[in-house]
Amino acid sequence: MKEMMKRFRYIIVLAWVTGIVSACTDLDTKMNNQWSVDDTWTNAEKAQGVLLSVYQDVLTVPDAWDGNFLDAATDNAMTRVYDSSVYRAGQGGFSRTNNPLGNWSACYDQLQRIHTFLDNGLTDEIRYSISSDEIDQAYKKRLRGEAIFLRAWCSFNLLRMYGGKTDNGQVLGYPIVTHYITPEEAAHPESFSRDSYEDCVKQICYDCDEAMALLPLTYSGGDAILGDQAFGRASGLSAAALKVRTLLYAASPAYQPDNIVRLNGMGDYTVLDETAYQAKWERAANYADEVLAMSGMTNYSALVPKNLYDGGDDQSTEFLFRTFMGRNHGLEQRHYPPFYFGNAQTTPSQNLADAFPAKNGFPITDARSLYDETFPYDCQRDNRFNVNLYYQGRQFGANSSYIDVTPGGKDSGYMNVNATRTGYYLAKFMNTVADFLKPLEEQDSRHYNPMLRKAEVWLNFAEASNEAFGPKVVGPGCTKSAYDVIKTIREKSGGITDVTYLDEMAASKETFRTLIQNERRIEFAFENQRFWDLRRWLLPLNEPIYGMKVTRDSSGDDEFEVVKVEDRPLNDVRYYYMPLPYLEVQKNPNLINNKGW
Repeated sequence: MKEMMKRFRYIIVLAWVTGIVSACTDLDTKMNNQWSVDDTWTNAEKAQGVLLSVYQDVLTVPDAWDGNFLDAATDNAMTRVYDSSVYRAGQGGFSRTNNPLGNWSACYDQLQRIHTFLDNGLTDEIRYSISSDEIDQAYKKRLRGEAIFLRAWCSFNLLRMYGGKTDNGQVLGYPIVTHYITPEEAAHPESFSRDSYEDCVKQICYDCDEAMALLPLTYSGGDAILGDQAFGRASGLSAAALKVRTLLYAASPAYQPDNIVRLNGMGDYTVLDETAYQAKWERAANYADEVLAMSGMTNYSALVPKNLYDGGDDQSTEFLFRTFMGRNHGLEQRHYPPFYFGNAQTTPSQNLADAFPAKNGFPITDARSLYDETFPYDCQRDNRFNVNLYYQGRQFGANSSYIDVTPGGKDSGYMNVNATRTGYYLAKFMNTVADFLKPLEEQDSRHYNPMLRKAEVWLNFAEASNEAFGPKVVGPGCTKSAYDVIKTIREKSGGITDVTYLDEMAASKETFRTLIQNERRIEFAFENQRFWDLRRWLLPLNEPIYGMKVTRDSSGDDEFEVVKVEDRPLNDVRYYYMPLPYLEVQKNPNLINNKGW
């Protein structure tokens, strides 16, 4: 565990960059504009900078994988950047020596900084208020809560990436670290081993509970410590939402030992201990219900797309933990169609397009949806269809032009080698202002990346409640059913008021599970959740990527044909789990690798 085992010593640079101080790891070489370690832990701004440097690392842009969304490694999308990490991941480019998505070193680096701050940044030697002991202690309480939340966040990222079954049927997580790793400890990597998945879950939940006890549920008002100016930092609600997510993952079939859930093959598993399995779902459902009763969580609101790309100073209360990317146009440059001066790096798939139901609630595979494959975009669709996709004939934002992917069309591969191969372009996160990237007149907007949303807590509850109690049953201690929640989400997010299909799917836990999985897919498209949802539910990973080929006949009418664009050779159960870093396993024989690795 190279990064975890090395000693991290930080020099805090005087200059602040976008509100976050820089840090480096060599205290032996000092430049004129750097402070010593003693200065750091007696100066409030510099001390807080160590914690802010962790924020800087964990608060990423939504397309953080070499300028691509993680959805491009799933059946939701594809990338044309063939040397990117997501392309390699989508092509099964994992091995014992390489994980293109690996975050082991980064997460343990972050944990070292967090523990450095907890040890040194909250002592009596440092004052966050010179004039008032009470204000100083209030600052320290909040900062400790933030640090504990960030520890839970980094730990969950390790668990999500590396947690999994082993060849002997155990389910393991990561080596839990709750203190600064000294050089003496680092010299003995064999003293570390992977903790059980459940122990990792308990530690993350414990940290979330402690963070909630130290932090306000939300930041509001004019208070210097707990007011609006602190909005965007970790809050009580962000800690609660992270705990709900952690418990949901812990109940998922991929993360049960062989005596509870047996993995038979790709997309195939058998529950062997129904009582133990259901108990984990009940735990997740009951806690999610508690969170939904908290102030600010009781009412469901649909995502406002503009809040993602032009939120301005009015921050969305839907975002419980989010990245603020400042005013820029980088996302648009990476994902706009080439005609509008973008690079179209991540493009949605026909697979995703087909997942959006008709406005009457029926999937487009059902004749009652009134979907006509010869006129695929004439059918009234779920509101989220247009939130996510630009397609043939759709007006591009506020421009006076329309998407044209027919041969010779301005948005086709005939006109630009960087054009979409799927017939779709990304709409989510993209600014809709006309001529946004016009050369020499580029415009900027304030982008946000919601990493925890209120909607996720609602959908997490629905999933857990369905598994624990069934679709329409209000579980013991709960206030609503899975059916109630999905009905609300489909109405408010999708604009679907007809419950005929919803009632049909609520006939059994199994059919309602399929519906919930699809609701998650379309609600969180391009929010980088599909990759993990496929794995924790042991769903097929090798679905080919399809696109829409559009041609124009002699009469000038468009003709549509669904075509296969790319294969996904993820046809082995080992792809449900990520390999541990090879060098760490070589150094430490106690690090048992995941199944198949």
